[in-house]
This record gives sequence, structure tokens and C-alpha cells, in this order.
Amino acid sequence: MQRLNRYYRRSRIREAKFRLLARHFALDLCATNAAQLTGLSHRSVITIFGKIRCRISEECERQSPFKNGEVEVDESYFGARRVRGKRGRGASGKTIVFGLLKRDDKVYTEIVPDCKKVTLQAIIRGRVAPETVIHSDGWRGYDGLVDVGYSKHLRVSHGDNEFANEQSHINGIESFWSFAKRRLQKFNGVPAASFALHLKECEWRFNHRHDNLYLELLRLLRHHPL
Repeated sequence: MQRLNRYYRRSRIREAKFRLLARHFALDLCATNAAQLTGLSHRSVITIFGKIRCRISEECERQSPFKNGEVEVDESYFGARRVRGKRGRGASGKTIVFGLLKRDDKVYTEIVPDCKKVTLQAIIRGRVAPETVIHSDGWRGYDGLVDVGYSKHLRVSHGDNEFANEQSHINGIESFWSFAKRRLQKFNGVPAASFALHLKECEWRFNHRHDNLYLELLRLLRHHPL
């Protein structure tokens, strides 16, 4: 017997309606609006959107776009609350996210417990090939990358109000941080338990910014159904 839905196993939702829901997800509609447009319950839509984000997160982890070329590295802090007097790498109560961006290509993000050298460089060495040119700011966590085998490491000193030095800058990864924070603001606060999935969704949307997100989503779910 033919399956009711190629994209969502053991589901009573017919494929045509699921594709409509996938289109709304690709258009970045909230669960409330998607439920109203599809006639599905709000709870069902929230459940399906959560499962889709899980598949997207798994797909992001399978990608490894940092084998050559030039890569920008940086950290950012996510969270609604700001403690007075605490900013930058000393910000309190925020989630720390480390990112790598291959210029004119894709970004990879990972939630980290701190910005120590051992933490950041373990991710770099696991994701970035030694022949890659690395661009960073002046944070001491990036000290010694050439000593561990990277061919070139260029830096800009934000502390000295330097944001670009010829071809050395981290404007690309900073553009992603701006995109991710603007997008997450519309949720009026993302629960800590689901923040990682929302972050990976931002990563996926950014990496496919030149593609048809709806078709990319269907392709992903054909290979990895819910």
C-alpha cells in the first residue's frame, strides 16, 4: 500500500497538506499563522515544526564546508537580558555561540560553555583544514593557530576601533550574527531547551539564502523523513 506521506512517516496528514505546511515553514511563518492557513491544530503544527528543526539541525551537522579558502571565526552572545555593566565576552546570563564562516559560502555554529582558547581551537581544528586562511579579531583565544599548523592567520583589532585591514575582516560572520538575532527577536524569547534548534534553523536559512528554501526542505525530508 502506498504511503500516505513520503515526508512524514506514520502520519495521518496527507502529503498535499504537509507540503503546504512545509511551504509556510520555508516562508518563516509562525506556528499560529501556519495552523490557521492549513486547518491543522496549533499543537500539531508546533510538533511538526519542532521535528523539522531537528532534521535541519542534523543536516547542518553533516555539512563541513571549511576544507580550503578563507574562513572567519567569531563568537557572539544571545539572550534577552543584559546585566548592567556586563558586556562583550564578560556578558552574564547569555548563551555563547561560536561561529565559523567560509567566505562567500556557508556558516557553522556551535553553542560553547566559554571562550577559552582550548574550547574555540578544538572546534576550529575539528572543522577547518590546516591550509585554510583564518580571519579573526584580536581575542587571545585565537593565539597560536599558526603554531598548530594553520598556514595563515590574519587579525583585526576591534579594541583599537579597527574593523577592516585590507582583506582582513570578519564582516561576513558578523553579518550572520545580525541576521540570526533579528530573526530570533520575532519569537519574543526562545526557550533555552529549543534555542539550539532555532539557531541551527538560522544557520540553514543563511546557508541556503540563494536557494529556494521550500524545495531544499522537501529534498531534505525526502532523504530524511520525519
